[in-house]
Amino acid sequence: MVHSVQDFDDFKNQLKLAGDKLVVVDFFATWCGPCKMIAPHLEEMSKTMDDLVVLKVDVDECEDIAQEYKITAMPTFIFIKKGEKVTELMGANVDKLKELVASNK
Repeated sequence: MVHSVQDFDDFKNQLKLAGDKLVVVDFFATWCGPCKMIAPHLEEMSKTMDDLVVLKVDVDECEDIAQEYKITAMPTFIFIKKGEKVTELMGANVDKLKELVASNK
């Protein structure tokens, strides 16, 4: 399931609830074409992988979270495991996204 983050407290709570699972944070904007293109792929991955948590962060709604992770382009995917950032991906590259999910689970 994909969770749309409401604010920084919600974000921190979702990271805590994820436990040992890999968390993929999708920093997106509603006006971003590539973001809309990759969204269904991320949705599908979240449905088929039990050990994956997907959080969507709208950079215009949650500017504080975007600043915390120094987001400069959309989409940017931050991979977090046990509260620590393990890697990131900038851009709507579906194959690379799947590869990073597989190698960091």
